[in-house]
Amino acid sequence: MALPAVAVLSLGGTISSTDSSGGPGVTPTMTGEALVEDIPEISEVAEVSAESFRQVPGSELTLDDLVRLSQEIRGRIDEGVKGVVVTQGTDSIQETSFVLDLLVDEEAPVVVTGAMRNPTLPGAEGPANLLAAVRVAASEAVRGVGAVVVMNDEIHAARFVRKTHTSNPATFRSPLAGPIGYLSEENVRIVTHPVGRRHVALPEKTQDRPVALYTVSLGDDGHLLSTIRQSGYEGLVVEGFGVGHVHSVMAERLGDLAGEMPVVLASRTGGGEVHRNTYGFTGSESDLLSRGLISAGMLDGPKARLFLSLLLRSEASKEEIAGEFERWLGG
Repeated sequence: MALPAVAVLSLGGTISSTDSSGGPGVTPTMTGEALVEDIPEISEVAEVSAESFRQVPGSELTLDDLVRLSQEIRGRIDEGVKGVVVTQGTDSIQETSFVLDLLVDEEAPVVVTGAMRNPTLPGAEGPANLLAAVRVAASEAVRGVGAVVVMNDEIHAARFVRKTHTSNPATFRSPLAGPIGYLSEENVRIVTHPVGRRHVALPEKTQDRPVALYTVSLGDDGHLLSTIRQSGYEGLVVEGFGVGHVHSVMAERLGDLAGEMPVVLASRTGGGEVHRNTYGFTGSESDLLSRGLISAGMLDGPKARLFLSLLLRSEASKEEIAGEFERWLGG
């Protein structure tokens, strides 16, 4: 019986970092081909083709990189691969997986993985994560789920997953939903099926539509908000306190900005939803939404920023953008 075809696209990151450069610390030097060759067990799971799509730290990736990556993934799926694995630095895995979930509207699994310990360290988990990711990409159980992150034998949906620790191998968590599946021995188990996948269709040629991410802090007077527009940003995501609050002196400034560009209100907590009508003071969630801000719903700030950026690239109007964010809540 023929093994399923799986494509591995490497972007660099800790999983591919060694000290071969001769300088201090490690850098991403191992190719995608080398990553796969180091794990002979992969040949028993799938027919794998490997390629280095980028060779950079996770912090170096851009949205343009991910748009091009999504095009490459769709091309590989059109050529007949069963699934695609992306390896990269963990700094931005939650962003990469989320963007791929929005741009790759296919049934074939798209799996993002990496490592917290580089190959020069004892207990480096990169090979185990990559082998698990190939198993997931080849699995019928994962078809139609959307992009997922596979780390530490857990399967997380892209829309929920977050990096929650700087160095712990169990850093990836999904605060709202938990993992949607796991691996046991050689078996892929999906125990929860996310519903309501979202897709953003981009024109063949897209232009950068920069979106700022602003996190509110204690005593913040919002003075920097006056620089958003003149700095060239076309949208703004504000991470407010709690369920979506800011200091009262910021409310009018945010309302003025919302009249000029889409302004999305998220929570800096990273878990739960922005509320709508629990509080009524100036700067509360209900006050800000009444001034024209758009609720991010369950999306945290970084993901809301990416969603808004892609919607702007798709040439959606402010009203259409508000409707797309509303649909995250089932509206």
